[in-house]
Amino acid sequence: MIANKETPSAARVADERLNELIAEEVGARSPTGSINKLLAFVAFSWAMFQLYVASSLPFILEFGFFDDTEQRVIHLGFALFLGFSLYPAFKTSSRTHVPMGDWLLAIGALVSTLFIVVFYEEVSSRAGGSRTFEEIALSITGLLLVLEISRRALGWPLVIIAVIFIGYALFGPYMPDLISHRGASLNRLLDHLWLTTEGVFGLPLGVSSSFVFLFVLFGALLEKAGAGNFFIQLSFSLLGHLRGGPAKAAVVASGLTGLISGSAIANVATTGTFTIPLMKRIGFSSEKAASIEVSASINGQIMPPVMGAAAFLMTEFVGISYFEVITHAFLPAIISYIGLFYIVHLESAKMNLPILEKLHKSSVIQRLMNMSLSICLIVLLSGVVYVGVGFVKTLFGELTSYVCAVILFVSYLILLWKAAQYPEIEVDDPNAPLLKIPDTLPILMAGLYFAIPIGVLIWGLMIERFSPGHAVIWAILTLVIIMLTQHPLISLFRKTNKSLKAETIKGVYEVFEGTISGSKNMVGIALAMGSAGIIVGVVSLTGVGLIMTEVIDSIAGGSVILMLLLTAVMCMVLGMGLPTTANYIVVASVMAQPFVTLASQHGIVVPLIAVHLFVFYFGLISGTTPPVAVDAYAGAAVARADPMKTAINSFFYDIRTSILPFIFIFNPGLLLIGMDYWWEYVMVAITAIIAMLAFCAATKGFFFCLSRKWESAALLLVAFTLIRPGYWLNQIEEPYQRINPINIVKIVQEEPTDSSVRLLVKGENFSGDIIDKVVVFSLGPQLEGQTGEDRLYNNVGFNIEQNEGQVLVDDIKYDSPAQLSGMDYGWQVVELQVPNERMAKEWFYLPALFALFLVVLVQLKRKTLSSTEQINERLSK
Repeated sequence: MIANKETPSAARVADERLNELIAEEVGARSPTGSINKLLAFVAFSWAMFQLYVASSLPFILEFGFFDDTEQRVIHLGFALFLGFSLYPAFKTSSRTHVPMGDWLLAIGALVSTLFIVVFYEEVSSRAGGSRTFEEIALSITGLLLVLEISRRALGWPLVIIAVIFIGYALFGPYMPDLISHRGASLNRLLDHLWLTTEGVFGLPLGVSSSFVFLFVLFGALLEKAGAGNFFIQLSFSLLGHLRGGPAKAAVVASGLTGLISGSAIANVATTGTFTIPLMKRIGFSSEKAASIEVSASINGQIMPPVMGAAAFLMTEFVGISYFEVITHAFLPAIISYIGLFYIVHLESAKMNLPILEKLHKSSVIQRLMNMSLSICLIVLLSGVVYVGVGFVKTLFGELTSYVCAVILFVSYLILLWKAAQYPEIEVDDPNAPLLKIPDTLPILMAGLYFAIPIGVLIWGLMIERFSPGHAVIWAILTLVIIMLTQHPLISLFRKTNKSLKAETIKGVYEVFEGTISGSKNMVGIALAMGSAGIIVGVVSLTGVGLIMTEVIDSIAGGSVILMLLLTAVMCMVLGMGLPTTANYIVVASVMAQPFVTLASQHGIVVPLIAVHLFVFYFGLISGTTPPVAVDAYAGAAVARADPMKTAINSFFYDIRTSILPFIFIFNPGLLLIGMDYWWEYVMVAITAIIAMLAFCAATKGFFFCLSRKWESAALLLVAFTLIRPGYWLNQIEEPYQRINPINIVKIVQEEPTDSSVRLLVKGENFSGDIIDKVVVFSLGPQLEGQTGEDRLYNNVGFNIEQNEGQVLVDDIKYDSPAQLSGMDYGWQVVELQVPNERMAKEWFYLPALFALFLVVLVQLKRKTLSSTEQINERLSK
């Protein structure tokens, strides 16, 4: 056990910093007495309201219908009231009672929101028109209160960004020419941001009300039931015996927690309090231990099905189903965790950390056999469940739901009976001496029944294709039944002397407490959604996305790689200090559309989901980007580490995540897009994993042993080739054949459905400069009887005329793909570019893999010689 050399004052400061960071997530006040009961009642009522509107009860009772706007307003009203009650105005404010000023602000927030519901018909009838004095006054009050509570709950960064955007909307005509716009009056801005669904009550808050609350509630109930501790202990029992085992367990535990968590800081606070001390005890420095946990927790935000609540926002922003979002996001998330796991392995090998012993030793062959058997059993069980449910559907028809419920309950009873035969999973003391790793089987069996509600959720999402809200409602119902019955049934199975009534009351209390906890956890997220709605509203009001396109394009100077790097840097800057949901909303609103436009202008066709995942990933990396690295600071507080060193370490660990967005931009197959055969998916996955491992080894300077500079350079080259093999092919063969555009109309008419046209165009931009650029447009469906002119105008947005052998743009449709790409009347279509028939770019995988093989051979030989020299040296002594 490593001695703790910190002074008591340093430890106290770290504890205070951690408490502050956690308080920013769930509120810093802990009122007592009647006030505490009142806030608990409000939090419980919020949860009941969200469950009610998400269920079928309004249709069954034919009462209590709320449309989307009303749900959003009430949702924010609850969040504002609890926010002013739970979050003090200043660090010196009381933590035990709510001052009268905050009660007045909370009531003012309720009035500012609920008047929209009470006078809904009058407010909606004047949308876009002149507003009354009362509406303007309440709108100003509402916006100011949202900004103030965001300052308290989320810190200054989001407030500063929102204020800058509001100022930009009001003073657009006075801005520099590059970013100027016509501006908006105060009346129009207030109408847009508060009294319509374009601003605060827009899409982000709608997603928060419809889906996010239910998933946060599910996660809180699961944690209160004991599943969080089960995940941590199971990960530790599985991986603790490996070199650097506690660190590897931290990676897996954070991944499992990330399945249900919407916050990186919450992930650090829950898993980190256990894993960080373990990593320190086996030899990791405080900074490295904190950095590993922080990186693992941030990765939890990219892990489906929740993805820090961003998955639900992506369905709205991208316009695809929730199932498609998590399908596309799953493989990159897994590869990112593989990369972090490998970095931990490299760090452990470099430091030659000790290997901890399990309580009961087993050989490597036994462990491999046990692992293989476990995987086979899981696959077999999954297949039996899938086939079995299909059989039940065929056999019982409309009664399937009831039959499945009975089967599920019987399975739960069997698993609970089995769990009762093993000791209860205890919460580990992180300060206790680390002796041996516990056996996996007792922990697995003692908590396996927690897989039932998670299984119900995944089944509803992936197999039945329910909406996220419908699926999580069934999962919550299943979990509540488990929470109410687990304690009395286990007591009954174990034949203890505990009172069944007391055990039942304990379960009821846990459900009540978990519900309140879920609502309190949701306050910060709902406020982030509302505040970010201000930014979304200003973007839609001013068209700042087009301006960002011009800014990035002018700086990048036509370089695709530089354009991608600039976009990544802008996302990291915009995301600094923001929670996951607000982070994604901001970067997606400001950077996603410019990215799509610029990619199209440079001849790159990028799926929209790839763009949103790109900006989402780099927005998250801002959590470890100094100087506002809030996630890293939380990890440093747990580890008693230097915050800045932890942030820098975490940032370098997260570099391996940053290559994934570049992989799926140049190779969308990583997102399971555009592949016709299963073996193509396998090839993409394998090459991406190898590229990730090679990149990690190169950046750490260690593979099988310490790497020489040329070996690290070779590994980087291998990673680059596996990421973008097309780069080398382009150096050998031209990717496109250049054709005179004189016959463009005929070519467009003959192209099949959903094909694209690639053009080199030339003309005058907004600044008056003559530029040329490559643009790519989708031609849409090929309709019978449709001419080439019709298809070009309807789907792309322009007509052409021929003048002295030149093909010119004659007419251009407003807000069409052509107009958004920067083309204008009078532009010349210089050439039509058609893909050349070339060798497959995948052939370049072979020299890359051969180079990797050579590096492996050289390193293994050097490692063997080094080991032999060490043995001879010990023998000579």
